[in-house]
Amino acid sequence: MPKPVIAIFDVGKTNKKLFLIDENYSIVYERSARFVETVDEDGEPCENLESLRSSVYDSLHQVLQLKEFDVKAINFSTYGASFVYLDENGDPLTPLYNYLKEYPEELKKAFYAKYGGEEKISLETASPILGSLNSGMQLYRLKHEKPEIFKKVKWALHLPQYLSYLITGKAVADITSIGCHTQLWDFNKSEYHNWVTTEKIDEKFGAFTPADSSLKTDFEGSSVKVGVGLHDSSAALIPYLANFNTPFVLISTGTWCISLNPFNQEPLTAEELKQDCLCYMHFKGKAVKASRIFAGYEHEVQLKRIAEHFDRAAYLFKHLKFNPSMILKLANKIPENQQEQKGFSASSAFPERNLDLFQTAEEAYHQLIFDLIKQQIYSLKLILNAGVKRIFVDGGFGKNAIYMHLLATSIPDIEVYASSVSQATAIGTALAINDAWNENPAPTDMIQLKYYSAIQRTLDF
Repeated sequence: MPKPVIAIFDVGKTNKKLFLIDENYSIVYERSARFVETVDEDGEPCENLESLRSSVYDSLHQVLQLKEFDVKAINFSTYGASFVYLDENGDPLTPLYNYLKEYPEELKKAFYAKYGGEEKISLETASPILGSLNSGMQLYRLKHEKPEIFKKVKWALHLPQYLSYLITGKAVADITSIGCHTQLWDFNKSEYHNWVTTEKIDEKFGAFTPADSSLKTDFEGSSVKVGVGLHDSSAALIPYLANFNTPFVLISTGTWCISLNPFNQEPLTAEELKQDCLCYMHFKGKAVKASRIFAGYEHEVQLKRIAEHFDRAAYLFKHLKFNPSMILKLANKIPENQQEQKGFSASSAFPERNLDLFQTAEEAYHQLIFDLIKQQIYSLKLILNAGVKRIFVDGGFGKNAIYMHLLATSIPDIEVYASSVSQATAIGTALAINDAWNENPAPTDMIQLKYYSAIQRTLDF
């Protein structure tokens, strides 16, 4: 008898995968799609929409032919800050512009002058000023730079909702996409921001639809439940929300290290925004206060610098063991190690350090992690609130023993765990519509945890 499964499309900037997940949340099938890039009218790189569309249809066609599986539902998670503009026939009108595309300074100034200034908009929308990464600004740009195209736009859909549209033909808007650093959503009023309705941009969005809803759809002769799609950062948080009731913070580590606190709904302050705090949106519609640092990227750059200086292979540092005596030695050697970081910094202190100070590559690497942890603790405390009992660290730094020991030692009153969920984004995307396709409750053992206790406190950092 065929195994009931849900098909999940997990679309990142460079990795695009289709997973089949069974009722016990085991991944039973995986298919990768090739990343295909094109350029927009300015010659800047962007996603190839036609390739992405074909990949969705081809992948679904393939899995529906697999006799060992019964696909009950489909859902999507993708990177954020990307709009697809569709005409009345459902055809894209523009390329899928890259969210790193430079934003015109004059247009930016005109927008904020018209609607009350950067600080006002940022506070009300819980969005730092990020140019094209504020996806609402992409729509504003299209309206004012290419009005003839804007007039033809029937639907402006964030990428997860566009993928859902490809299957259902229904245009919808989802809070996890609309609410994440877009400058579209007024967090104080829980509605589209005033500028959105003034510019009549909201008329281009689909029907506002709960992120945990689904639509019964016929596709290639199969009846399936199709979700509305989710922003990937919000999806990755769902397994933790499903498994833990005690207040926690998730530090998601990769290129960015993002601290997510789903138990802190306090409005962002102007000072927090200046320190790169923002709000993501819980799939149930609650704000998730977050802070972030570019620590993963800095780690890779500085690791390469250390490896070259000491003539060592960078990969050798991946499994370096934690050496407490080396940390004590560094505390005595560099007095500032015994002080907390005072104020926000876009990078740690390490890029300015002279590597000749260190006798070995191991010593230099311990100092790098020491510096990154000080920055991480400062960032974490921006969104930490009373009642948080646990810190979960997933991603690359969760596998770094030096990082984890130093983090645990820095916050001894909070339990610190390295956590791992196989394909957390895909699992979370399936969990969002669990009731639509799965007769079983969500399992409570899908997250693997490793506890790190604080070492004897010989330092005050």
